[in-house]
Amino acid sequence: MYSKSLFTIAALGAVTSAYNLPDNLRQIYQNHKSGTCQNALSAAFSGGARYCGDIPNAIFLKGSNGNYDNMDIDCDGANNSAGDCSNDPSGQGETAFKDSVQNFGIEDLDANIHPYVVFGNEGANPSFAPQDHGLEPLSVMAIVCNNQVFYGIWGDTNGFTSTGESSISLGKLCFPNEGLTGDNGHDQKDVLYIGFVGEPAANDANWSAGSTEEFEDSIKSIGDRLVSSLLA
Repeated sequence: MYSKSLFTIAALGAVTSAYNLPDNLRQIYQNHKSGTCQNALSAAFSGGARYCGDIPNAIFLKGSNGNYDNMDIDCDGANNSAGDCSNDPSGQGETAFKDSVQNFGIEDLDANIHPYVVFGNEGANPSFAPQDHGLEPLSVMAIVCNNQVFYGIWGDTNGFTSTGESSISLGKLCFPNEGLTGDNGHDQKDVLYIGFVGEPAANDANWSAGSTEEFEDSIKSIGDRLVSSLLA
């Protein structure tokens, strides 16, 4: 949610300092950036990335040698024209997991509040369904961006062939100084998206949170646990 208030700036600063990149995840980022995916779970999509199983018990997006993926901005879901989503040329009024989200007492995910990742390309050619490889909708994901780690949830899928997409709220956490909007993303292919195989939906998350910071706080302990289990 876009705001220039000192309170919001201070809150973002607190979140940033709390999400310093741990050593094992920094090593994983460095180890897998060079080269190409050895355990490919999909063909390459239009931006050059493919879904990869090179990290045990995880699925991530790997681009060509030296690349991961970019961060396009998604505004699908509740309030899809609010704030900096007002210029989104392709926004839709619901996410892929709207019915599941309603079990947590909200109508749908709000891209301005919920830091979600668009993961999976179902109905496209090529296509990839994360569920077929053990990833559960609304489970916590780790996103390495701008030399930090933030946590989000798997909250939507793409029906076409592009990859590397997140909600506007996650984009602003990662790149607060890039002026991201519904029609302006982060083009550099340096973002690592990691989903955790077998992890259930984040039942205890604060789904009715009024801010991105509140939601992040509610999933941080889950994310920390999942990241600590990764082998460099």
